[in-house]
Amino acid sequence: MMKLLIEYAYTRTVPVTVHNVEELLIAADQFNVMGIVRECCDFLKSQLCMENCIGMYRFTDHYYCPKLHQEAYMYILHNFEEMVKVSEEFLELSVEELIDIIDKDELNIKQEDVVFDAILKWIGRDSSRRSHYMSLLLPKVRLALMPSNYFMNNVKTNDYVKDNEDCKPIIINALKAICDLNMNGPSHSEFGNPFTRPRLPFSILFAIGGWSGGSPTNAIEAYDSRADRWVNVTCEEENPRAYHGSAYLKGFIYIIGGFDSVDYFNSVKRFDPVSKTWHQVAPMHSRRCYVSVGVLDNFIYAMGGFDGYVRLNTAERYQPETNQWTLIAPMHEQRSDASATTLSGKVYICGGFNGNECLFTAEVYNPETNQWSLISPMSSRRSGVGVIAYGDLVYATIKGRLISVGGFDGSNRLYTAECYSPVSNSWRNVRKMFNPRSNFGIEVVDDLLFVVGGFNGFTTTFNVECYDEKSNEWFDAQNMYVYRSALSCCVVPGLTNVRDYAASRDKLSPRREVKLTSSTSALPL
Repeated sequence: MMKLLIEYAYTRTVPVTVHNVEELLIAADQFNVMGIVRECCDFLKSQLCMENCIGMYRFTDHYYCPKLHQEAYMYILHNFEEMVKVSEEFLELSVEELIDIIDKDELNIKQEDVVFDAILKWIGRDSSRRSHYMSLLLPKVRLALMPSNYFMNNVKTNDYVKDNEDCKPIIINALKAICDLNMNGPSHSEFGNPFTRPRLPFSILFAIGGWSGGSPTNAIEAYDSRADRWVNVTCEEENPRAYHGSAYLKGFIYIIGGFDSVDYFNSVKRFDPVSKTWHQVAPMHSRRCYVSVGVLDNFIYAMGGFDGYVRLNTAERYQPETNQWTLIAPMHEQRSDASATTLSGKVYICGGFNGNECLFTAEVYNPETNQWSLISPMSSRRSGVGVIAYGDLVYATIKGRLISVGGFDGSNRLYTAECYSPVSNSWRNVRKMFNPRSNFGIEVVDDLLFVVGGFNGFTTTFNVECYDEKSNEWFDAQNMYVYRSALSCCVVPGLTNVRDYAASRDKLSPRREVKLTSSTSALPL
């Protein structure tokens, strides 16, 4: 190793490999050669995975690698559920290390039963020595937030819990919290109660701009799905915009096209959610209001829309690395107020308005051939529709579907929704929404499909609901603060400053009462 350190002093280069990185880092740290330390840390970061993240976290605790140490720790928190399934290192954690991990608000799990199952797996590795730790580990599980039947059938009756006298008061307090939650609802729960305090969301849903009170708005709200709260976003001021598109790509939110009640935009703005600043990027070739937007293979696609004179069938895509828009093949039909999404390497666009009628046609773009192909039409004409890819994992392969929701058929705003299977090239109806709407935001967060705001035929709305494909049910979610239609939504994962966009866990603002429509269902646990 000394030879490499000396060579680095002259050449400022060092070969870092899987075979020498640990010894090299130890030597560089000992002799304070920070350039080599950084090289080794960069290499180790590139090797970070489910199987080695705990070992890397422990290793970097002994040397001056604060950034890599934190990145390995956050990797554990963000990938906890999958990491537990495959990591042998997880089973070797000390009880103090395990407590530290499962106690964190940043732990990214959709259900608290995942944490309890992980505890059982860890104890099971050496139950004779570890079972008595259950009383220390159990309070770190947000017990009142797990499904009630799981708590009663799997936690309360578990042998490690029943046989530990110190667990009895924990179970009693958890039952009280569950009863209070079931009787009074989440509006009466306190984030200060460790059993009902929600974890921080891994992904934030942003609702941006739109039409409100007879004019465009620049309002931005962020939705915290784990707490079912909206948060007003305070950032650098941006001009109002409606009927635009939005896309998230490589750390930035892009706002594309739109209308401010005077001008039709070809401009594109980029928002940095970490610094909360806006920057202008290259404009599109065409002005596009009522534009449809999607992201595929690190390109942003903008399709159709209205330029102030005609409905467009043209389409183009943006590459951030070159800051350039490039025209692609035109669509078969002129479409404004359509909706687009991406699935399995292709771009899909559905519905819209061609200047004469609302459309039920849909088409798909293949970037490899630069060709559009018509697919089976929807069962309803839908302008102002929301379309998104939504599916689940089956036998380790993607079972992908498109969901087309709401819209305007030329006479009425629609409650209905239908899903498309690319395999069978066919549509089928799924359960209706509670509220009719067009020109709303649509996104998927934590495996739930959210529809946000819109126009119900009489007024703009702040109403939000979500669909769970597993139960084929819609649920009411918390309303936004701002009534609006013609907004655009996008989801941003893994923000380092997620607390800026999440409901405060330390000082809870009261949850506004949900104005239920035909539903009395709350968000699924």
